[in-house]
Amino acid sequence: MLLAWRNGDAQALEQLMPLVQRELHRIADRCLRGERAAHTLQATALVNEAYIRLVDVRRVQWQDRAHFFAMSARLMRRVLVDYARARLYQKRGAGAKRITLVEELGGSDEQPQDVIALNDALDVLRRLEERKAQVVEFRIFGGLSVDETAHVLGVSPETVMRDWKFAKAWLARELG
Repeated sequence: MLLAWRNGDAQALEQLMPLVQRELHRIADRCLRGERAAHTLQATALVNEAYIRLVDVRRVQWQDRAHFFAMSARLMRRVLVDYARARLYQKRGAGAKRITLVEELGGSDEQPQDVIALNDALDVLRRLEERKAQVVEFRIFGGLSVDETAHVLGVSPETVMRDWKFAKAWLARELG
């Protein structure tokens, strides 16, 4: 269905979405895990917004299921960042939404990190080390395993683990 959608079959997307809905909700829940309890953007809204953006994606050469979910996670992260920036703008700089980084990045509930700061740090890392930033994005936001991440990126699981260790240390220092 991904290949049919890539080749312009709009019906394929309509058939695909019910099949991937549960996994997209799991990714959305993971993206929202560290958000404040009263966050106005819920998992269903995040999935819907990502869906709208997915429909507009024309240039992606879908490889497989893991690639689709990795890109969905990337879009959900962008939705959260756009939402945070809009709220900041509305509050005239009164403070950004905060998320807690998962323990894998060295964060904790006592040391919350701003979603915009995390996004900006990932953008810097992407300019320096594209693949390492992708590993973080796919593992943290997409919930992909090491093997799934390796498959999407076309590298070995050992390379993913090296990139993962480097990126965690780099982000911990950058967000320090």
